[in-house]
Parts: sequence; structure tokens; C-alpha cells
Amino acid sequence: MPIRRLPTSVVNQIAAGEVVERPASVVKELMENAFDAGATRIEIEIAGGGRDLIRVADDGGGVPVEELPLAVEAHATSKIESAADLEAVSTMGFRGEALASIASVSRFSIESRTIAGDEAWRIEVVDGKATSPSPVAGPVGTRIEVRNLFHAVPARRRFLKSETAESARIAEVVRLLALARPGIGLRLVSNGRKLVELPGTDDPGRRIVGVLGAEMDGRLLEVRGEIGAPADGTLVGLWGMIGLPETARPTSRQQRFFLNGRAIEDRSLSHALKEGFRGVIEPGRHPVGVLHLDMAPARVDVNVHPAKTEVRFREARPLHGLVRHAVRQALEAADLVRDIGIPEPSAGPAAHGTPIVETRSMPPGSPVGGRVIPRGQWSSDPARDLDRARAAMEADGSPVVPSSGVRPTPGVSPGDAAAPPPAAEVLPTLVGEDAVLQVHQSFLVTQDADGLVIIDQHALHERVMFEQLHERFSRGPLESQRQLVPVVFDAEPSAIAALETLAPLLERLGIDAVPAGPRGIAIHAFPSLLLHRRVDPAPFLSELLDRAADGQVDREDHEAALSEVLDVMSCKAAIKAGDRLGEREIAELLAMRDRIDREGSCPHGRPTHLRIPIAEIERRFGRSPG
Repeated sequence: MPIRRLPTSVVNQIAAGEVVERPASVVKELMENAFDAGATRIEIEIAGGGRDLIRVADDGGGVPVEELPLAVEAHATSKIESAADLEAVSTMGFRGEALASIASVSRFSIESRTIAGDEAWRIEVVDGKATSPSPVAGPVGTRIEVRNLFHAVPARRRFLKSETAESARIAEVVRLLALARPGIGLRLVSNGRKLVELPGTDDPGRRIVGVLGAEMDGRLLEVRGEIGAPADGTLVGLWGMIGLPETARPTSRQQRFFLNGRAIEDRSLSHALKEGFRGVIEPGRHPVGVLHLDMAPARVDVNVHPAKTEVRFREARPLHGLVRHAVRQALEAADLVRDIGIPEPSAGPAAHGTPIVETRSMPPGSPVGGRVIPRGQWSSDPARDLDRARAAMEADGSPVVPSSGVRPTPGVSPGDAAAPPPAAEVLPTLVGEDAVLQVHQSFLVTQDADGLVIIDQHALHERVMFEQLHERFSRGPLESQRQLVPVVFDAEPSAIAALETLAPLLERLGIDAVPAGPRGIAIHAFPSLLLHRRVDPAPFLSELLDRAADGQVDREDHEAALSEVLDVMSCKAAIKAGDRLGEREIAELLAMRDRIDREGSCPHGRPTHLRIPIAEIERRFGRSPG
């Protein structure tokens, strides 16, 4: 087949394959054009999920009548003039192919009126050819209608989802772009039903709440930061809002990033946001955040893809640190200690789904225990369930509390009401904020000015170890101890490959390990701190390399890998649940709590301590706060 020039209509349809993926893509391109035109209000109307109709009207500066035919030609634009302009693009659009691409796959019309014009002018595009402008009545601004999208490309039309799904995608795009321009009022109507209504505002925070939902009101933290200097054009400013840890989501769909007012997608920024929350939320969840970056246009390349959502930063690593540190500072400045309430008492366990608990009698000074009958084993007779619970406890070899609820005292008959148990035999009295009780060798119970504080000793010590390791690492390599005889363990090839990638980082962490044959690894040195905490080198490194081979440790991003490794180190070195602590250990651990445990969570996101407010306790006991 001979080489030939393709018709303009075919060229435009090919371009449309990248620019116009679905109806939401059309809405995005038309809204961005309205932004560039200086609009303060944009009205969007759709029908059939955008298949049948997309109408976008704005009150911007309009297009002069003599330029209307050029507006729908491919590669015609007012945004740039030469290749040099691509080095510093400051507008949303610049390719000059959006309108031509949209018009090539739809029935298209545009009418516009400038401020100086007495009337609006309209042109239509039919089969890739534009009609001559004709005068029409209309306000200042531009109105574009796109009907029968993809009517000339049936395969693309069949590719679209349901009307509901496409409408939802359009609403998502409108909300996304609304975050980029809070001063612009936006309205989206689908088949006569309002989907989005966002009035313009000079308060970006109010626009963020309006987009993310009213449930986020009062649950957002402001983020600010900057790096570089204005003098040499390297200044980068950051502003945004992040959700409290409790608002974290299973996916990252509630994360929005903007660069100079342009909505972008960037995995590095998303990773930096999550790194800022490291230890505050569970690893499998994603923080909520809306972050705006501002920098000199020459420091970023937006000419990467026709959709313009992907960009290429001249220097990406400093931005990662900027976002991560700014997010971390916002979290550290907030009081994130979690309060817990006590469930309301139920009328009856069988009726309201409450487990039946029978309290055991324990030796003086011992913690109070209990036994629960699983919900699936309840009967319709509460008295029978209570007997079954008592029988189960007796089978465990523990005496049970009499049905009267009075705790027996050694040497005293259970029926002797004249000899109530001393309070000290049930729970030691907490006097002063320094008093601490270890419960089940896992939790520390103390008090503060606001109420009762329950501390998870492992989670708290894990946070302490993580902060200490991070601070120590920032001053140089960790101290290590040479092994008299190398510790050798078997390893999979994937783990050995991970070792070779992580070797420079591990060496700085005090771990000297090398491959020992095709299926082994030898550890010649190990961090002194971990050895002091009786951490076994072989299982530790084996687990770490397995996580790296499985993709849980980022072997490409040094900073992310460092945090992952420190996570594992702090977890292995921390006090464990079940460890009995002496008074000195408890005192040292609590002394670090206020200084280090800022987030109230361990590095894995579990709470280190919970508080039961004293007002809640008094209310439950029917007492008035005094």
C-alpha cells in the first residue's frame, strides 16, 4: 500500500483517541478552556451520561468572531507561539487540539461573545467541516454543545459504561477541577437533576469541604511549606489540607494534587503524602488530602501526554521531602490522642446482641479477667446462658463471682456482707499522675488531668524505638557489632537479589550481610541496639528481605526503604506484650511518651494509648461532674 497523507478528519479522530477518552474527558477539556478564558461561573449540562449532550457555558472573555473558525482547527491556539513557550507553560491548554478532536467525533457547535461585541456568533462543525459564523443572541462568554458523542466511532461508543457510571465520572471531574479554582462557581446538571452545586469562594478550605463532603468539616488540618528561594527561581510553595488519621480511606481516591492550578497525577507525591502519615494510620489505608504546589513553570514539563495529567518535574526528590515533612509537621502540631467512650448498657444481652460476661475472682493484686460466650452460642434463655458461663469458668479452674455480684475475700464467707473486700485487693489506688498499674503484662493504666489513660506498652515502645532510630540514623551510620562467627541462613534467590539492592542502606544501618553461595546469606555485623534488645539477626534479616522481595519495601526509593526498615527494626526491638516491666522500665518508658509519642500511634498505625474522659466515667456512674 503506498504512503499517503491522511485526511484531516482522520487525523483529528486519531488525536481524539488520546484527548477524548470518554465524556468526562470532554468536560475536563472544556472546563480548562473556560479557566483560561477568565470565567467566574461555569454551567455544565449533560444528558445520557454525556453521550447525548454535553453543554458547557462560561462567562469568560469570549472568542472574537474572526477567530471562531480557527478555534476548531487542529493545532490552532492562543496559548503559545513557539517551541520555546513549551518550556514554561502557564495555561491549562496549549496543544490546540482539544476542540478539533472533540468536534471530529461528535455534532459540535460553539457560540461566543466578547465584552466588546454587541452580539454572539455561532459556528457548527459537520463531518469535520466548520460552517461560517452566524449571529445569535447570547451573553458575554462562550457556550459549547457536544451532541451524539462518538456517533461516527461506534466502537468507542460501545466502550462507554452505563449512563449512571459516565455521569458519576463527569461529576468526579467537575469536583476535581473545582478544587483547582475555588473562586469559580460551578454547577452540573444531569437530565434536569442537579449533581454538583459549588458557589465561588475566596476560602479554599470551604471549597475543599464542599468537594470532600460535610463529614470532613472540622476534621481537616492545614498544611504549609516551602523550599528553594525566589531569587534563583527555585522557590516551591505548598499549601493544602489533610484529613485526620481517623478519616483514612481504603483507597487513594480522596487524594488530589495540583501544580500551578493544574490537576495532576503523580505517584511520588502520593507516596510522600502517605509517608507523612507513616505510623499514624494503618499501612493498608490511605490518607485524605488536597495539596497545591506552586513553582516556576520552567521547572516542570507539562507536555508529556495529551491529557495533561502527567507531568515531569526537573527535580522530583525535593518535592517528595517537602510534602512528607509538611504533612508530618501538621500532624505533630495536632493533638491526636484518641478518646474512647463506654458503650451504653443494653436492656438484655439476648435482645440487643451483647456478649454475656461473668467476672472471675482473682488473687489480691491480680488484674480482673472475664470470659465471653460467643454470640453464635447464645440461647433464648439468659439464665441458662449465665449457668453455662459459670460452668465454663469452673472448668478452667477459676472460682466465679457469686450471683449476688459480691467478690469473695480470702478467709471470709461469701455470704458475710459485713466483710466487704478491701479496695486495694481489687485495684491499687492511683494517686497522682505518676501512679501506674501494669495490667495483663501488656497495658499500663495511669491518669492525667482529663481522665483514665490506657497505654499499650509494645506500641508505645515501638514508637519510641522508631523515633530514636530515625534520629540516630540522621547523625550517621548506626553502631554495629562484628560477629565472631558469621550468622548464615538459607535464602531464596529473590531475597538475595533484594539484599544486593538494599546493601548500601543496610550497611548504614549497621548490617553487614553478603551472599553466601547461591542459596545463603551471611551476616558479619549487626546493629548493637538490636543485639542489646536480643533480636536474632537471621530471622530479622530474612523477614526484611522477604518483605523487600514481595514489594513491601521500596527498593528504588531510598527514603521509603529507610522508613520500612526502621519500622521492622523498631518492632523487633520493642518491649513485647506479655513482658513484665519493673518500676524503672515503666518510668523510663513513660518519660519518653510526651516527648516522642506525638502522634499517639505506633509506626504501624495502632494507637499507643487511649483515654476514657473522667466526665464519661462520672456520667456512667450517675455522678455530676465536680
